[in-house]
This record gives sequence, C-alpha cells and structure tokens, in this order.
Amino acid sequence: MRYFLLCCAVVPATIVAPPVAAAEGDPIKFVEGVTFDPIIDLRLRVETVDQPTFVDDATALTLRGRAGFEVAKNGFSLLVEGEGTLAIVSDYNDTIPGNGLEPNPVVADPDNVELNRLQVAYKIKGFGLTAGRQRINIDNQRFVGAVGWRQNEQTFDAVRGQATIGPVSLNATYSNSQRTIFGHESPSNKFDGDIVLLNAGVKTGPANVKAFAYLIDYDTRLAFSSQTYGVLATGGFPIGKAKINVLASYAHQSDYQGNPVPFAADYFNFELGGTVAGFSLKAGYEELGSDDGAASFQTPLATLHAFNGWADLFLTTPTNGLRDYYVSASKGFKVKALPGLKVAATYHKFESDFGGVDYGEEFDASLGIKLGRVGLLAKYATYNADAFQVDTDKFWLQAEISY
Repeated sequence: MRYFLLCCAVVPATIVAPPVAAAEGDPIKFVEGVTFDPIIDLRLRVETVDQPTFVDDATALTLRGRAGFEVAKNGFSLLVEGEGTLAIVSDYNDTIPGNGLEPNPVVADPDNVELNRLQVAYKIKGFGLTAGRQRINIDNQRFVGAVGWRQNEQTFDAVRGQATIGPVSLNATYSNSQRTIFGHESPSNKFDGDIVLLNAGVKTGPANVKAFAYLIDYDTRLAFSSQTYGVLATGGFPIGKAKINVLASYAHQSDYQGNPVPFAADYFNFELGGTVAGFSLKAGYEELGSDDGAASFQTPLATLHAFNGWADLFLTTPTNGLRDYYVSASKGFKVKALPGLKVAATYHKFESDFGGVDYGEEFDASLGIKLGRVGLLAKYATYNADAFQVDTDKFWLQAEISY
C-alpha cells in the first residue's frame, strides 16, 4: 500500500516580546530564535496565441497570487503557501473539460485555487530533510522542475534529503504524487505513483559533474513510466580575460514497470557559451532520441518551457524523436530610464531523430526591466512549421512583484 507521511512541527504559541526589526525581504526575528518569513507574490500576465487552425486567436489576462509564511527555529521550519489564479479575460482554451469547445488555442493557465506548498524541514550545515508538498528543482530543470513559467506551479508530495560532504553533493527524493500545472478541476491535476529521484555530484576545480537516476512508475499515465540514468557535466574555463562555459549531458531511458511499450532511447546535450563585448553567446545541440519511431525519450517532470522553444510545441517529444540546434544571445544595458534592462534572443532548428523529418524553426525574443521590486517582461515566440504542428505566434506581457 502506498502511503505518504506528513510530519508536524511545534511552534511556540506565546511570544513575550515584540519582533526584532528586519531589513526589507528578510525574515522577521522574534525572541527565542524564532523567525517568521511572509510569502507574497503577485503576477499579472497577458498571453496571446495565434494559430491558423483556430477560428479565433487566444487572449488570456490572468492574475496569479501566492501567499503564505515560513516559521523557523533551530533548523526546523514549517512552510505553508496557497496559490490562486484568476482569469480576468478568458478567450482561450484553459484545458479544463466541460468549459465548451472554445475556438481558441490553448493557454494552460486555468482558474485555480490550491494548496501549493505545505512542508516541514530540518536543515543544518551540510544536511537537509524536507517532507510534504514542495517545490523541487534539480540542476537545470531539464528532468525535474517546478514549471515556474506557468501561473499554476508544479509541486510534489515528497520526502527529500540533501547532503553536502566537502566537494560531494547528494540528493534523494521519493514522491507519490506529481501535482501539475493544470489546476484542481482538471483530470490531469495530479499523477500518482512511485517516483524516485537520485542525484550525486562532485565539484573539482571549475567542473561540476553529476550522475542521476530518475525512476517514474505512474499508476495511470503508463506510457510515461520510465527509468532514466545519466550524467551532467558543467564548467566555466577562463581563457585570457574571457570565460568559456561548457555543458555536456548524456542519458539513457527505457520502459519501466507498467509501461506497455518496450523501448530504449538516448539523450544528448552539448552546449558552448561565452561573453564577447558584453554579449552572452551560446550555441548548443539537444537530442531526445527515438527507438525507430516506436517511442521516444520523454521528460514528464521537467520545466519544459525552458527547452525546445517558448512556443511550447515540443512539450511531448514526437515518437520520431527530436533534434534541436540552437543559438542564443543576451545582453544587459545600463539605461537610467529602464533599470535592469536585459534583452535576449534565441533561434532553434528542429528535426526528427528518426525518419529524416524537418519539423520547423523558431525564433524567440525577450525584454525585461526591474522597477524597484516589480519585474516587467515582454516575450515573443514565432514557430514556422515545416512537417510538424502549425505556424504559431505567441506574445506575453507581464508584471510581477514578490516579497
């Protein structure tokens, strides 16, 4: 029988003195070593989607709010956070069944109110243990992440242990429920099962090397049950006054437990970057392989929006696999009227791993500024289809403030 144990924390009920003043954004310090850290986050976003296969474009104006607190003492902590998303303008397909056959493309930000995080933790130097509903981001989130771009965050009901021993880092997680971005009214609100996430790394000089094993045994989403074993290496290497950043990753994935389709597929990612004249430049190749078109390498726990284009047309890897050739450039500018100004652009060329299919190409661009505690962001993605999906244009404009 699968079960999940949610631990409890005891917090002093009586405070005999006023709180000690804290700097903005710092936890409020009470007597007897107790701290109280409020959580407040608001994000207002407009998202539009234009696809020729739909009668109307999608327009979504949504407001996401998170509120909660963390109480801590002597390494023990209790964190509680609620999350709600309100669709102010809802001319879009929110993915929720029963809302009608809307003639609009998908924007996966439905109305939603939920308990986003409820966790207890114990942390001392070099060791941490967290139990409950929690956010989990591992490495670059290619395999496990919180999907922070969507309004409703992905969290996990899990027990997670982390340790650092000199240059060695260890990370082990067991989860029995993946709480998705689709909201409490969706049949895809959660995917239960047995999820084991193991990660071990060592840092030697400028290089950081990690080995990982991710075992996913879903109760119902059987086609995504898999076992993945791999390695990720990153490093920054100075060359004169410049610095070259390198990333290399390999993984092998196969069917696991109740998956009805036997398969085996490989993953590769190679990336080279550096800074020239203040511009951060990067070029890379990512491959999610295919087993001769029968099945392909999948990453169902990942923060997928960060990979393979912002148009989000490859959230599920095609059965013929995916090869993504990409280059990007970004730069920060010092403009008094636009503090924190940063611009970025990325180009992707997509093709299949099996069958020689040209999928299409995509161009992404963003511009962000920071006005005090308010972050403003504009993003644009345009996908030009060849033999996969359809031409797609997406635009976002958002403001976010957090404390």
